[in-house]
Amino acid sequence: MSAARTILRLIAICAALYAALLPACSKTPPAPAEQPKPPEVTVSQVVQRTVTDTEQFTGRMAAVENVDVRARVRGYLKAVHFTDGQEVEAGSLLFEIDPRTFEAELKNAEGQKAQWLAKRDKAQADVSRYEGLVPTGAASAQDLDKARAELGEAAAAISSADAEIDRAKLDLEFSKITAPIDGQVGRALVTAGNLIQAGSGEDGLLTTIVSLDPIYVYFDVDERTLLMFRERHRSAQKEDEPLPTVDKLKIPVFLGLSDDDAFPYEGVIDFSNNQVDPDTGTMQVRGRFDNSKRRFKPGLFARVRLPVSDAYDALLVADVALGTDQGQKFVLVVNDQNVVEKRFVKPGALQDDGLRVIADGLKSGEWIVVNGLQRARPSKPVTPQRAEMPVTGVAAKPQETEPDAAKTKATGH
Repeated sequence: MSAARTILRLIAICAALYAALLPACSKTPPAPAEQPKPPEVTVSQVVQRTVTDTEQFTGRMAAVENVDVRARVRGYLKAVHFTDGQEVEAGSLLFEIDPRTFEAELKNAEGQKAQWLAKRDKAQADVSRYEGLVPTGAASAQDLDKARAELGEAAAAISSADAEIDRAKLDLEFSKITAPIDGQVGRALVTAGNLIQAGSGEDGLLTTIVSLDPIYVYFDVDERTLLMFRERHRSAQKEDEPLPTVDKLKIPVFLGLSDDDAFPYEGVIDFSNNQVDPDTGTMQVRGRFDNSKRRFKPGLFARVRLPVSDAYDALLVADVALGTDQGQKFVLVVNDQNVVEKRFVKPGALQDDGLRVIADGLKSGEWIVVNGLQRARPSKPVTPQRAEMPVTGVAAKPQETEPDAAKTKATGH
C-alpha cells in the first residue's frame, strides 16, 4: 500500500513539473540581431565639358604711353592750369611761364628784320642806280660792287632775322606747356612763382602723364611653356611657312587682379621679346587690355592666364573628392551595386570652379564619393545620396565689352 502511494506521489510531482515547463517550452525563439545599414555618403556624377589647358603667370601693368612733362624754356612759372590727378586731353594747357620776356625777344627780332629790309631796299636802289651810271663814267665799278655786296649782306641778315623770329615764336609758344598725350596727369611738382629751368634735369620736371586706355601687362613666360606654345601653333602651319609673330596670331590672354577669385578680363597678346633671357630661362611677353572703365592702374600687380592648348573634351571632379595614397591620387567610385571601388587617377588642371580635370582613370557617367570619404571603404557597400558636383570658386567670365570670350573655358595649374 505504501509503494502504491509513493508511485502516485511521483506521478503528481511529474505532472506538476510538466505543467510548469509547458509555457516556457511553447515560447518563440528570439529573432537574430538586425544587420547595420551601410554608411551614407554623398555621390556626384563625373562632369564632362570642353576645357582648355592654361598656364598662370604674374606680371605688372604698365601704361602704353608715359611722358615726363618738362619745361623747354627758362622762366618764372605764372600759373598751373590743372588739378592733381586730373584726366587731360592732348593739347590741354597745363602750365604757363611768364611770356613777357619771350614777347619782347620776338618784337626785337621783328625789329631787326625790319631794319635789314630797309637796308636791302636801299642797297637794291643803289645797285640799280650804279648799273646805269657806270657805263657813263658817273660812277665807278667799285661803287657798284660795294652796292651789290651791301645788297647780299642785307639778304643774308634778313634770313638770319627770320630764323631769330621763328626761335622767338617757339620760345613764346613753349611758355605755354600743354599735354602731349591723352591720359591722367600726376601732381604738380612746382607751384606758381618758381623759377623753371629748361632741360632734362630734375629742375625742369613739372609733372608726369600716363595713358590709361588701353593698358599693358608685362609678364615672363618660362621656356617649357614657350616651347609647348610654339609647338601648338606650329602644328597648324605648313612645314615651309615661318611661325607668325604673336601680334598676328591674336592670342587671347586672361587677367585677374589680386582680389579677384578668377580671371574675368580678356585681352590679347601683342608683343613678345626677341630673345630668351639666358639667366632666367624666360621671355618677356606683353598683353593688351581694354581699360575704358578705368579698372586698372599702371604698376598694379596682375595674375595672368595664358591658354597653351586647343579646346578638348574632359572629365572633371571636385578637387575635394581626390584622396592621396603613397603619393598617388585616387577617387572612390560607387558602382551599380552601391559598392565602393578605389580608382587611381591622373589629375590635370584645376578649373576656376574648383573642378579638377582627370586625364586618366575615370569614365563618363560614373558616380564618385564627394562627401563622406572617411566612412566609405573599398569593396564595401554604402548608401549613396546623389547630389550635384560641388564647386568651390567662381568661373571666369569675360568683360562685358567682349562677350565672345565666354566661349573659352580656361584652366590653370
